[in-house]
Amino acid sequence: MATGYDYDDAPAETSSQDAGYDPNFVPDSVKSFVVHLYRHIREKNVYEIHQMYETSFQSLSERLFKETPWPSVDAVSHYVDKDHVFCLLYREMWFRHLYARSSPTLKQRIDSWDNYCSLFQVVLHGVVNMQLPNQWLWDMVDEFVYQFQSFCQYRAKMKNKTAEEIALLGQSEQTWNVYGVLNFLQALVEKSMIIQILEQEKEGLEQFTATDGYDYNGGSNVLKVLGYFSMVGLLRVHCLLGDYHTGLKCLLPIDISQSGVYTSVIGSHITTIYHYGFANLMLRRYVDAIREFNKILLYIFKTKQYHQKSPQYEQILKKNEQMYALLAICLSLCPQVKLVEETVNTQLREKYGEKMIRMQRYDDEAFAIYDELFSYACPKFITPSAPSFEEPLVNYNQDAYRLQLKLFLYEVKQQQLLSGVRTFLKVYSTISLGKLASYMEVDEPTLRTILMTYKHKTHAVDSEGKISSNADLDFYINDDMIHVVDSKPVKRYGDYFLRQIMKFEGVINDMDRVKLVD
Repeated sequence: MATGYDYDDAPAETSSQDAGYDPNFVPDSVKSFVVHLYRHIREKNVYEIHQMYETSFQSLSERLFKETPWPSVDAVSHYVDKDHVFCLLYREMWFRHLYARSSPTLKQRIDSWDNYCSLFQVVLHGVVNMQLPNQWLWDMVDEFVYQFQSFCQYRAKMKNKTAEEIALLGQSEQTWNVYGVLNFLQALVEKSMIIQILEQEKEGLEQFTATDGYDYNGGSNVLKVLGYFSMVGLLRVHCLLGDYHTGLKCLLPIDISQSGVYTSVIGSHITTIYHYGFANLMLRRYVDAIREFNKILLYIFKTKQYHQKSPQYEQILKKNEQMYALLAICLSLCPQVKLVEETVNTQLREKYGEKMIRMQRYDDEAFAIYDELFSYACPKFITPSAPSFEEPLVNYNQDAYRLQLKLFLYEVKQQQLLSGVRTFLKVYSTISLGKLASYMEVDEPTLRTILMTYKHKTHAVDSEGKISSNADLDFYINDDMIHVVDSKPVKRYGDYFLRQIMKFEGVINDMDRVKLVD
């Protein structure tokens, strides 16, 4: 680092947990950290800000504040000229560290909400002349939504609340209110003009993606990039509420088929595709979900070793496993293996191959597996409404999850009839209605209903309102004859050669490491 101070080589200091937490005690290394961070922010030195934010803050947290909060903002404010905006940014990091290391009190949850309100008000209505790293701006939006989700879960557990907590909750109806959260995210999108900027970029009039959202003309990237990431934040909030259609609509300005600013931060990339894929799964747009899960899982497989030292590494691995579970569900409901790269397919078969075979049976065991995978991989749904403060106090934090699980399993059970139809249609190119009805042990009117259901369930309305098929085979009926149209899988010669090239490079690397003895 070029800050003139190496935090890892700083003199050993007594960590705050050893001596009991004193919010007013500021170790020398923390003093130096805030002074240098403040200076770099004033100088718009994005590289140094990023180094301090990603590396120094993490190493100081690990060494001095493993189980306790950082010094209070009042204790450090006089080292940074009591700069209002810097103090808001410091408190944002302070609360994020607190949430990561311990369980915040209700008062701290309320204080964090107030700090976000003040920070976003400055960004929306003040003059913000800063350049901040995309990583930090993403973390702000990500943490804002996470703390909202965490507050809703906390508030829904009413059984063990003290009288003081209940009284404080009753006085804090606007704290982490769902309308307030949505309004802030929507206001950031609108005030940043990010939708118009992305539209102009398509016409070659803007350079937002090419510059990763940074302003190289001396301006600020804060509002624009916060607005951009807020579209992902809105998708996530709507998924937590079970409103998948609105969530995907909020994401429409971002073309996820292309690399963009959302792919410049690994956490943003994974969060975007995870919620995009999950929303499409719940809307029966299985092909869209499979296609994007396949791409992100392949990307993580190839790049995860580069993120091992990242604070987000554990979260990357967890989301990776959850997306494999969601992919297993998608492919069981909509067998489209040809959309999956061989590397991903191999990983999937190792993790869920046996379960996927059992999921095809549509018996009680299969439904139990669908239940298990959905429960493991789904978001932590929330009930955004305030609780009843009347006795008896009950916990309702699982209600939203149970409702989404019930809707999902109802959809799976409807697929039970279709699996039998599909099995027969895979065998025949043409078959009479009467013959298929006798094979399935139903009468012809019932078979026609089943076939209509198959058509309905294998088609979905996409984001543009067009009806598209999810099926790997289709059929039409003409004069009581069913004609099957099977789609041929595309052979991927390129994949084969790429795998061989990678193996060959591995062999060459191994040979280079061998020391030849004369």
